[in-house]
Amino acid sequence: MTPVALFELILALLGAALLLSLVAGRLGFPPAAALVLGGMALAVAPGLPSFDLDPDLIMVLFLPPLLLESAYFTVWRDFRASLAPILSLSLGAVLFTTLVVGLVAHAVVPALPWAACFALGAIVSPPDAVAAKAVLARVALPRRMVTVLEGESLVNDASGLVLYRFAVAAALTGSFSAWAAAGSFAWLAVAGVAVGLACGLAVNALVARLHDANAVTVLSFLASYAAYLAAEEIHASGVLAVVACGLMMGGREHETFDAHVRRHAVAVWEFVVFVLEALVFVLIGLALRGVLARTGGDLGLLATGLPLAVTVTAACVVARLLWVFPAVYLRRILSTRVRTQEPSPDPRVPLIIGWAGMRGVVTLAAALALPVDFPGRDAILVAAFAVILFTVLVQGTTLGPLIRGLRLDPGQSLPEGHLDAVMARVVVNEAGLAALEQLVSPESGALRHPRLVEDYRRRVRATSRVRDERDAMDAERTEHFAAALLAVRSGRSALIALHRENRIHSSVLRALEGEIDLEELHLKRLAGAA
Repeated sequence: MTPVALFELILALLGAALLLSLVAGRLGFPPAAALVLGGMALAVAPGLPSFDLDPDLIMVLFLPPLLLESAYFTVWRDFRASLAPILSLSLGAVLFTTLVVGLVAHAVVPALPWAACFALGAIVSPPDAVAAKAVLARVALPRRMVTVLEGESLVNDASGLVLYRFAVAAALTGSFSAWAAAGSFAWLAVAGVAVGLACGLAVNALVARLHDANAVTVLSFLASYAAYLAAEEIHASGVLAVVACGLMMGGREHETFDAHVRRHAVAVWEFVVFVLEALVFVLIGLALRGVLARTGGDLGLLATGLPLAVTVTAACVVARLLWVFPAVYLRRILSTRVRTQEPSPDPRVPLIIGWAGMRGVVTLAAALALPVDFPGRDAILVAAFAVILFTVLVQGTTLGPLIRGLRLDPGQSLPEGHLDAVMARVVVNEAGLAALEQLVSPESGALRHPRLVEDYRRRVRATSRVRDERDAMDAERTEHFAAALLAVRSGRSALIALHRENRIHSSVLRALEGEIDLEELHLKRLAGAA
């Protein structure tokens, strides 16, 4: 395939991804599932040029920015508070699933070496950060559950990839060392986190000295790749390096970014993440083309691969459920602190966590990266692809209905002493008013900016009233913001009319339109605030 043809193919895939995302939004269908189905349809479409997916390129191109974006918006306090269940899933569940899948795979295909069976288990055991984020974004879950699921998907690749590397080495060499595996995991984790923290500190120091939004945004993208590549260069975990870097950057963004840089960076990142996620899931569907090419006409491979795919998929789902339910309650049995400080877990919670184990690009890349002479490579690829399809298409599409059917309340009470948005807004406005009231004329003692002070006093009165009478004021508040938004839209229409009549220059239009945009966004946030 020529470079021009490849570029044309990428543009076609982007167009298809956009169309599929729009259709999925209209139908209420998870975009990830729609994109995978669309990629599968393209895989069997005649006339499409053949191309091979390079697993190393998939990992280095897609994972760093997508992981950084997820880690960046992860709340460190929530992550740290949920560290025990996150580690239980990212270490315990991955190891348990690898063991179960390996045993099941060997029972179904006794000719497959044990090391190859456990390599398959390591490939399909870790849920994927990209798939988890794409699916969880469309469901309403309590904040703690989202933290656990996203946190698990951010850190479990390290354990899965360690098991994968040693299982592959054992299958090819016939030897395995548990001590070497433990030492390798320790190095991957510790060195990866160290590289990520160092990269995050360096980026924060640079951002504090930059005031150009474009430069800061480009630097944030470079940080994801720098952390990943630097960690991989020393054979540490690039995944954990990017996660640590993202957590470090996200924890300081409120001090290092000004309003303009933040708005600009968020807008660019949202666009890039949409494009990368869309391409990832379309490419997962397109991987079917390679699977069909390998199995087409090979009845022996079909006879081996299909039963293995079905049983391994079932083993993945069942193993996760078998691990989650005891793990949730075992913490209460073993820890007095958990029993006294945390409420008894709702049995619906482990069911949802157990069902939310979507696999994606990491599983696909690991399967494709198997050496050509690896025992049972084609059958393993078929099984891994089946697991991805089932978890994304079945679990991903049924997770929302399952949550609604179980009537799980997405709301969560705030920790003791925490203010909600309405209460915090009063404090913010009172602080602004207090600062303005300090600005007095030294000669007369009068306020220097009386109109601004009065405006802030009105804000304080209004937000205090909303705080004190929020239930009784719901209808009035809704009507108020509807009227305010109507005024903003009317002003926008008048501004556009002036431009169409050639009464103002385009530069004036853009400047005033930017102000109106900010005001509209502000009103919409206030109208939708809890």
